[in-house]
Amino acid sequence: MKEEDNILKKVGKENVFRVPDGYFENLTSEVMSRLPEKETPAFIKKEPTKWERIKPWLYMTAMFVGAALIIRVASADRTPATDQIAMDDTETTEVVSDEYISSVLDNSMLDDYSLYVYLTDASVE
Repeated sequence: MKEEDNILKKVGKENVFRVPDGYFENLTSEVMSRLPEKETPAFIKKEPTKWERIKPWLYMTAMFVGAALIIRVASADRTPATDQIAMDDTETTEVVSDEYISSVLDNSMLDDYSLYVYLTDASVE
């Protein structure tokens, strides 16, 4: 603590860095006077090229084609019509013996009406 007091006595508490009087009052005008004069170019209106006119339409078309492809790929329930026709032609029925049906019905916990509704709804589709 004593050493700090000695340093403060030698240096003092005043700010030793000073700016000359009136420095900031003339700063802007002096800086502007030192800059070289620069001509501002006049705006030249040019006709847009064919590509510049077509580009937005081309980009928009590409966006819609991309969106259509994404929707087509993302739809999981889509099956081609040719596959459905082939599936209808090769439809097969399997014969199941009555003993398996009776054991399944006993364990299915369906009453008679629920079984009737299930079987009639399945035949409609």
